Amino acid sequence: MPAIESGTPACPDSADRQRRLALQLADMIPGAATIRVSLREPGAVWPHPHARVWDGAGQPIELSRTRATVAARWVVRVWPDADWTRPHTLDLASAVLTRSDLPTTGRGR
Repeated sequence: MPAIESGTPACPDSADRQRRLALQLADMIPGAATIRVSLREPGAVWPHPHARVWDGAGQPIELSRTRATVAARWVVRVWPDADWTRPHTLDLASAVLTRSDLPTTGRGR
């Protein structure tokens, strides 16, 4: 695999991409522990990437609409084979994505 000047492989394997994304998201959203991603933003009538974030204690972290959309798009791009007709939760500590059909209202309370 060819390397770019930084020494990073030009085509990292998917596990490496997943770990790097989890680190980037944790850096972008301080205190975040989990991110729930879906293609149904509340209030939108068409599919639209959306993310909700919780800290380690299960308390929600507010995101701007732009930041929520960017985070959701990044997750969808790194896990393109996931069934995105259902929401998924990304654990930032382990970089593991799991399907999540739980409602977001009331979570962490």
